[in-house]
Amino acid sequence: MTERKPPGITFETWVDRQIREAAERGAFDDLPGAGKPLASADAPYDELWWIKGKMEREGISYAPPTLMLRKEVEDAVVAASEAASEAQARRIITDINERIRAALARPHAGPPLNKKPYDIEEIAAEWRERH
Repeated sequence: MTERKPPGITFETWVDRQIREAAERGAFDDLPGAGKPLASADAPYDELWWIKGKMEREGISYAPPTLMLRKEVEDAVVAASEAASEAQARRIITDINERIRAALARPHAGPPLNKKPYDIEEIAAEWRERH
């Protein structure tokens, strides 16, 4: 635990003394990145820099729900065309249509979905043509 600031000493003086003593002890020697410029020194100011940095370090990404659903819709259409059976293709399209209808019923913040439910019979006919 660090020591408490003694009464009568300003915080700046107290902190400066602690930093100086730590430097004298070698606490700052061989720190990662020592002698290298800050990566963000030339970057424009971004008030969310720390959130973006944490997300990058932890491998987290975020996209608005509508963009995520658009990607899922595209993946579902591909999966339906490559399905092992017509019944499986119908199930895939039925499931994604339910998700599209739910998203259209209560729109999320962000860009519009720009998708509408697919015609299951049309997808099934396309599947039969390919197989």
